[in-house]
Amino acid sequence: FSPVPLLMLPTMGLEGILATYRRTQFLAVYTILSKVFMLLCVALPVMIFNGGYIQAIIGFTVASFINFMIALYLKYLPVKNSGNEPCSVTYKEIFQFSLPLMYASLWGIIISSADQFFISRYFGASVFADFSNGSLELPFVGMIIGASATVLTPIFSKQIHENADPKIVVLPLWMSVFKKSVKLIYPLVLFTWFFADIIMIVMYGSIYENSGIFFRIKLIVNFFTVISYIGLILAIGANKFYANVHVVHAVSLVILESISVYYFNSPYIITAISVVCRIGSIMAMLLFLSRYFKIRLVDIFPLKLIFEIFFPSLLVLFAIRAIIKQFTSIDSHILILIIGAVAYFSIFFAWSVYRKMDYLSIFKPLTSKFGK
Repeated sequence: FSPVPLLMLPTMGLEGILATYRRTQFLAVYTILSKVFMLLCVALPVMIFNGGYIQAIIGFTVASFINFMIALYLKYLPVKNSGNEPCSVTYKEIFQFSLPLMYASLWGIIISSADQFFISRYFGASVFADFSNGSLELPFVGMIIGASATVLTPIFSKQIHENADPKIVVLPLWMSVFKKSVKLIYPLVLFTWFFADIIMIVMYGSIYENSGIFFRIKLIVNFFTVISYIGLILAIGANKFYANVHVVHAVSLVILESISVYYFNSPYIITAISVVCRIGSIMAMLLFLSRYFKIRLVDIFPLKLIFEIFFPSLLVLFAIRAIIKQFTSIDSHILILIIGAVAYFSIFFAWSVYRKMDYLSIFKPLTSKFGK
């Protein structure tokens, strides 16, 4: 597996380059192809040739090499006919920009590993297995936020470099993306939260039903990770602040989880502490941006839209889950998940039309592009 990080490291800047040069169509193709290659190279040796985990890891390495070659070509595609010119950016400027991000990444390793360390060390293999399966955020959220960050970062950088008024030019665009992200993310997270135990059983089997508890705790973070702030923070040159938040986050997390092991002795509290620290770092970033825009922190959040989605969804999902549990005798967990999803999203769609939430404005650009 050791060649994989070496091969994947040069691919990390691809999204930013293609987004900056407005070649996102190539980015979409690369993302799809890379995931397909990864799936085929990992799964086929096991399924067709009866291979084991070693063969799967070898396939993963092969897929990484293929993705590495494709990424190298795509990275230089936008500028392949531009010739060579001296760079106006000095090494000093590069290091001033990148070193705080490197420090943040190093502290991020501690942040991402703290839960695993304490739970595996103090609660045994069975609890750690439940934690490993359930301690994850909703993947769709990362996809949505990552895609918006890739597109918005070069836009924010350009506008701020041109000394545009941030409150007039940058803030409306950022808030517009914030609202659209809430519309997409909140219904998905709420449904997943209510059916977390069913999802864990479908994915891993009934012995991992307790993983749903960890999953529910972790999902709370996704109510706050609805907007990407890193692109805007980097665009205004607040790299050191970004790194300092990671330092405070990591130190606080380790101290609080150490205390919880001795005073509460619960793996669920360790996960809850991780969630609280993560939310704290998010709020610190948003508070910084609110001061930059010279507005109140509460004004950043589209509270009316959040309330219109959150509380009706709670009532609908609670009723759906209660009806399925009390008045039906369905044994198939997959069927329960399908029925719950169809019922909830059908009712929510009707509610969104009634409240004029205008979901069509989110998908219309996609359909118009495909139409062309």
